[in-house]
Amino acid sequence: MMRWIIFAVIFIILTIYGFQAIKTVTKHTWVYYVFFTLAFIIVGNFIYQFVLGNEGRVLTPYKSYAFGFLLTFMAFNLVLTLILFGEDLIRGVVGLYQKLATKNSTFYMPSRRKFVSQIALGLAAIPFTSLLYGMYKGKYNFRVLNYTLHFEDLPEAFDGYRITQISDIHSGSFENKEKIEYAIDLINDQKSDLILFTGDMVNNKASEMLPWKDTFGRLKAKDGKYSVLGNHDYGDYVDWNTAQEKQQNLEQLKTIQKDIGFNLLLNESRYLERNGQRLALIGVENWGTGGFKQAGDLKKASKLIDKDDFKILMTHDPSHWEAEVLKDPKHYHLTLSGHTHGMQFGIEIPGWIKWSPAKWRYKQWAGIYTELGQHINVNRGFGYLGYPGRVGIWPEITVIELKKGSKSA
Repeated sequence: MMRWIIFAVIFIILTIYGFQAIKTVTKHTWVYYVFFTLAFIIVGNFIYQFVLGNEGRVLTPYKSYAFGFLLTFMAFNLVLTLILFGEDLIRGVVGLYQKLATKNSTFYMPSRRKFVSQIALGLAAIPFTSLLYGMYKGKYNFRVLNYTLHFEDLPEAFDGYRITQISDIHSGSFENKEKIEYAIDLINDQKSDLILFTGDMVNNKASEMLPWKDTFGRLKAKDGKYSVLGNHDYGDYVDWNTAQEKQQNLEQLKTIQKDIGFNLLLNESRYLERNGQRLALIGVENWGTGGFKQAGDLKKASKLIDKDDFKILMTHDPSHWEAEVLKDPKHYHLTLSGHTHGMQFGIEIPGWIKWSPAKWRYKQWAGIYTELGQHINVNRGFGYLGYPGRVGIWPEITVIELKKGSKSA
C-alpha cells in the first residue's frame, strides 16, 4: 500500500509542475483540459491493468503499454519539474533578497518567465517523443552486429566459423507478426554455421510461445540450433496454484523448444565436429546475482569437456562470467550471454559513446568484453520486456566469426 501512496504523491507533484509550464506558455483552457484528461486516462489505465486486472503478476502486452505510456508521461513532466523547480529556487532567493534589502513587510516572489517554460517544454519533448518512437518503431529496429574474434588455439577446421546469437525473445510481448517474420528472415540471411539462443524465450508462461512456434521454427543453420534457459523461462514470476502446475509449464517450454528445433542444454555439453577436429559447446541453466535464480552448474555442464578443448559457453546472465567463469581452470574461450537488454534505453554511437543505465547494474552489459584472454558477448536482446519499446539500444542479432591466429596477423 505504501508504495502506491508514494507513487501517487510523485505522480501528482510531477503533473502539477508539468501543468505550470503549460499554463505559463498558453492561456487556452482547452489545452489544460486535454493535459489533465490525458493524465487521468494514463494513470487510470495503469492502475486498472496492475491492480484491478485478472492476470496477477503475469506481464501482458496491455500492462506493458500501460507502463510505457505512464513512463512517457512522467518523463515529460520530470524534465519540466527539474527545470521549473530550479527556477522556483531562483525566484525564491530573489524574493527573499528583495524582502531583506527593501525591508518590505510582505514577501514577493517574481512570476514565472515564459521563455523558461518554453525551453523546458522543448527539452521535455525529447524524451517524450523518443519513448513514443521506441514503442512505435524502435522495438522492431533490428540490427545485425558483426564481430570477428581471433584465437591462437582455435582448431584449423573452424577458422572462419560463423555463429549467430540471439537472446531474450520474450515472446509474450509480441504483437506484430510481420516484424518478427522479417527478423527471422534477417537471421537466416546471415547463413551462419550455428545459431545459439541464450535464454528468456517467454515472459511468464510457455503458452506465450505457441503462436510463434512456426515462425521461429524457420530458423536454419548448418550445424543446428542450441539454447539455454533464462530467468523468465522457469515461471518464477507467476502465482501458480501448485508446484506441479509450475513444473508442467517448464516441461511444456522444453517441449516447445524441441519442436522449434532447439537443442536445449541443461547444464550439459556437446561437441561440434568438422574435418576430424572439434570444439566444445557448453550450456548452463540460469545463474545470476542480485536475487536471480542460480540453477546453473558450470562444473556439471563441463564434466565431459577436456581442459584443452576450445570452448564456447552459453549462460544467460553475464554476472555469471566474473563470478564463476573467468577464473575457472578450464578456460572458456567465448561466453555468450544476454539478460540485460541494454535496459532498452541508452545512447550508442560506434567509436564514440556507449551508455545505458544498465551499466550501473552490470559491468558487462552490451557487446564484447575481454579479460584474461577470454571473451564475453552480451547480446542486447531480440525482444522487449516491461517498457514496450527501445530507445537507442536496438534489438540485436549478433554474428561472431571465429578466426585462427592473432588479430594483428
